[in-house]
Amino acid sequence: MQAQPLAIPGTVHLVDVGDQHASAKSKDGIELIPRPSDDPEDPLNWSDFRKKLSAAMVVVYTLGVGFAGTLQYSVLSDITRDTGISTAALVQGTGVQFLFLGWGCLFWQPIALTYGRRGVYLVSVLATIPITVWTAYSTSEGVWYAHRILCGFFAAPIEALPEISIPDVFFAHNRGAWMSLYVFVLFGSNFLAPLVAGWFTEAYGWRWTFHFGAMVAAVTFVILFFGMEETMYFRKTMEGMEDEESEQAVSSSESQMFNSTVTNKEKTTASSASTTEADEQQGQLFPAKRTYVQNLNFFFRLPGRPSVKQMFKAMLRPLPIIVLFPNVAWAGFIYGINLSWYNVLNGTASPVLSAAPYNWSTGLVGCIYAGPIIGAALGCLWAGIGADRITLWLARRNNGVREPEQRLWPLLLTAFLSCIGLIVWGVGAEHHIHWAGLAVGLGILTFSCVAGGSVALSYNIDCFKEISGESTTSIIVIRNTLGFAISYGITPWYTNMGLQDCFIMAGFLSLACTLTFLLMVWKGKELRKRSAERYWRYARESFKHE
Repeated sequence: MQAQPLAIPGTVHLVDVGDQHASAKSKDGIELIPRPSDDPEDPLNWSDFRKKLSAAMVVVYTLGVGFAGTLQYSVLSDITRDTGISTAALVQGTGVQFLFLGWGCLFWQPIALTYGRRGVYLVSVLATIPITVWTAYSTSEGVWYAHRILCGFFAAPIEALPEISIPDVFFAHNRGAWMSLYVFVLFGSNFLAPLVAGWFTEAYGWRWTFHFGAMVAAVTFVILFFGMEETMYFRKTMEGMEDEESEQAVSSSESQMFNSTVTNKEKTTASSASTTEADEQQGQLFPAKRTYVQNLNFFFRLPGRPSVKQMFKAMLRPLPIIVLFPNVAWAGFIYGINLSWYNVLNGTASPVLSAAPYNWSTGLVGCIYAGPIIGAALGCLWAGIGADRITLWLARRNNGVREPEQRLWPLLLTAFLSCIGLIVWGVGAEHHIHWAGLAVGLGILTFSCVAGGSVALSYNIDCFKEISGESTTSIIVIRNTLGFAISYGITPWYTNMGLQDCFIMAGFLSLACTLTFLLMVWKGKELRKRSAERYWRYARESFKHE
């Protein structure tokens, strides 16, 4: 008997149109994807308050670590004056930091997927405290590069871990909004830090600015220690395979492998009698609810977790994913392009505004980041609420079926706005326009950076939810490698070409790169279909736990 074709990853029935799929788990005609279990402690079943508190803790972590790691942007000239470290070396050191922010995810993400998210968050923010203090004692290029490397490595979870923590507790139809909030806080903290650092440096000096950053990280650790709850949960179904008709689309041999895996997992769970309690209505066994004191542990050994061998294997798997899944590589490329322009902003703001004819003080240089903060907030709304609504509208027009490419249409606006923002900033600085014009240009550019990055992340999760923990790491590796290259090259680029020619070229390059989303709208589903066999094999392996 010929095997039926595999279900296409990412293609799910999201909206009921005319009661096609009458489901007890539907809400306002919207299917709950992924399907929550009957376990009351399943994060998808948490109360609205508990979910929002979990999201708030992710925001607190992102804000605290992001703030401490980016204080240097508006005080580069002060550091150069006091230490003799060249501005080019400072910018390139920050680029190395971004490189390790990406590649460090290869180490931290598998640990979070095996032993839990909470412990990795806590270790990350705890290590940030002494590293930020050390930054205040920078005396040479070697010292600067050393603490930037360590800062990047230990802060790496900020780049990828929230992208799996949010889908832990939110459904497909509303996780885009929360994902965009995370991206806004990620970028926003990086804009808030230079703004605060500028005025703080004028009052107390740049060294005490970093001491203040360490204090912020310490307060963040205390809040997370007492307020963050573990969201790791191993479920028995895969997104897009919950319904019976989807399961029938898998070949018989593959179904046997999958069912065998789930059965073994159920046996493992049932054997943990000391940590389970019965659900009287369903007759099923679920892990007992942890007490508040138990929730204060750093790491958790949950039934069904990956083995240590799998954990180490997962540290390398994001690299072949880049090659084997073209949709993931493209999402990383789009996110990387947006990060590149963000690094361009940070690498040029202080040198441009502290020089003639502006001659701004450190505090005033920090104030220019008010425009980007406003732009980031608007970009969050566009890529979050806006993209979610566009996706639902297109899904209804598509007979209730959600395709991940439906989320990409907001990039049409960001493509043109990123081009405009870059040109306004570069050409305006070259011709010494009023500072308000520069602030508007930066705000427009930041709108596009935040929206573009958020859409790319959400698209990846929509495409390959069951391997999103690893594919997100793939995206961050691509993103931060591109960011490092731009950080390394931006100073000689605009120095040799001039601000005007440099940023006109950058603007049209950004436009061309972002408009590649039209190719994904056209061919994205076909690429996912070609990746289906590899994807479901990878997804099955994630169920073969202890």
